[in-house]
Amino acid sequence: MKLRIGLLLLLSAAAVGVMLALPPYPQPLEYHNFADQRCFCGIPHTLNVLSNVPFVVVGVWGVWYLVRNDHLPGFRSGAERWPYVVFFLFIALTGIGSAYYHADPNNDWLVWDRLPLAVAFMTLFAIIIAERIDYRAGMLLWGPVAILGGGSVFYWHWTELQGSGDTRLYLFVQFFPLLALPAILLLFPARYTRTGDLYGALVWYVVAKLLELADRVVYSQGQIVSGHTLKHLVAAGSSYLILHMIRKRRPVDTGMPGKRADLASS
Repeated sequence: MKLRIGLLLLLSAAAVGVMLALPPYPQPLEYHNFADQRCFCGIPHTLNVLSNVPFVVVGVWGVWYLVRNDHLPGFRSGAERWPYVVFFLFIALTGIGSAYYHADPNNDWLVWDRLPLAVAFMTLFAIIIAERIDYRAGMLLWGPVAILGGGSVFYWHWTELQGSGDTRLYLFVQFFPLLALPAILLLFPARYTRTGDLYGALVWYVVAKLLELADRVVYSQGQIVSGHTLKHLVAAGSSYLILHMIRKRRPVDTGMPGKRADLASS
């Protein structure tokens, strides 16, 4: 256990070192100039706005599923579901904030796009620590890492207002979990089945980020749909896989090796 935690801490220290070694990087204003500028039925940037609806659907569905019953088969205790309630609440807020931003893309409104997703992502990070490494440690870290996620967005926006934008902390919050979470899943045994859904959610999120980068390339293929619109749909699909996981998973039998039981039930 100590060796595995040491490896995780080493990865964390390396990621922080890379972030600090990089120069401050402002938000490029051309980021707001998305490929699909079409307007339908009076809705500006229609597809980029409406493609956020799945976030709201998945978020509300997740909150409803978790709060309607104290005894869910996917949790060892009722208390474990509350971090997931917060996760899905902020997924729903991501859909609202992103739709708001895409109606008139600019740095000020981008805050409300990024803020809920950053909090949701860091909440999920704390959940996985709690479920894989140590429950108490994950719950103690939950507040600080969620504040770090939200604070990274406000820090970026504050630096933009000062005329020296710095996205480094926000990018760290975005990309460090994509490195750390697979490492945690590989190094630490599962308390629940359905680990495959977590891997799937991470893969879908990576695909969403790639589609974001390929916004214009995708749109140029017939001008039907843009990469950014598809990014919203795929990222919402990633969130759905988390919901699917907690609905279908079961606690791993403590008498069986964690990884073997997990693979057998996935």
